[in-house]
Amino acid sequence: MRSFKKITDLNGKYIQRFLRLVERFSETKILVIGDWMLDEFVWGTVERISPEAPVPVVNVSRESFVPGGALNVANNIRTLGGCVYPCGLVGRDLRGRMLVKAMRKEGIDTSGAIYDQARPTTLKTRVVAHSQQVVRFDREDNRELSREHLQKALLFVSKMLPKVDAVIIEDYGKGMITAELLTGVLKETKRLGKPVLVDPKEKHFSYYKGVTAITPNRKEAFEAYGRMKNGRIPDIHEVGKGLLKQFSCQAVLITLGEEGMILFEQNGAVTKIPTAAQEVYDVSGAGDTVIAVFAMAHAAGATVKEAAILSNCAAGIVVGKLGTATLTQEELKRSLSNQSLSPRKRVLSSV
Repeated sequence: MRSFKKITDLNGKYIQRFLRLVERFSETKILVIGDWMLDEFVWGTVERISPEAPVPVVNVSRESFVPGGALNVANNIRTLGGCVYPCGLVGRDLRGRMLVKAMRKEGIDTSGAIYDQARPTTLKTRVVAHSQQVVRFDREDNRELSREHLQKALLFVSKMLPKVDAVIIEDYGKGMITAELLTGVLKETKRLGKPVLVDPKEKHFSYYKGVTAITPNRKEAFEAYGRMKNGRIPDIHEVGKGLLKQFSCQAVLITLGEEGMILFEQNGAVTKIPTAAQEVYDVSGAGDTVIAVFAMAHAAGATVKEAAILSNCAAGIVVGKLGTATLTQEELKRSLSNQSLSPRKRVLSSV
């Protein structure tokens, strides 16, 4: 295993390179296509167990609503200084009005909203007490988007693609991302030479062939490759290299929770990146931050490896926050500046 020391011999220069990349985030324009959700947080405290059943009684103190799903990716891009154009489905209901209002409050462009009269807006309700998530309720309709809404989405995509630097597909399996939609998107992105990065859903792996990069978590990666091969369990290196071939992509970035990330590149390089998190309070939306920063860094001129390191650093910040969190350029730059890149603290290694 070759340590990161050969790169960190130019310690200050390397950090400066990352800081310049982060500053370029303000020049990036990203199209985010995916499932829109309204995230509701019910905040409170627990002082007793219910006499009716062995469950905690939450004394609710407040509620909050924020854009979730693909819109959390969009919000991360916005707070990091980028220009973002989200495209997704929303119902013509109270939740939908609340979601669009929340988007506007956050300064997120709403021109890519596709209104569906027959579909309720997806709502995720999380009950949080004493900094711990107690339970989550999902209210959703996962039917695929209709032919009419597919055409509206493709029209919006064709309008925006010439303006953007990269495309994110944020697939939560709620009906927005279909094989036909991705076929149309990939045809146009290939023609215009735009990179496509995917945060995947297990049941849609057959859709993603030909994308630029994919960012599954460990479970999704093993589901895509197969948990058993020739009567044995494959290791993570076999899985990553297999997915590169399976999807014909340039990079596979597998997130490993508290173990960090591992990056597989088409040129054969395999890079393990230990976690940057100091304290973990809430992992809600951490994957959204990873794909947002990965895409912005790529658009800003970073190598795939640099983009992965930056996304890992960003994820380490948001898991230290409660709720569906975002971060700013200043937070990311401060975290980078505080990183100790000495050989004794191995930040990155190539396998």
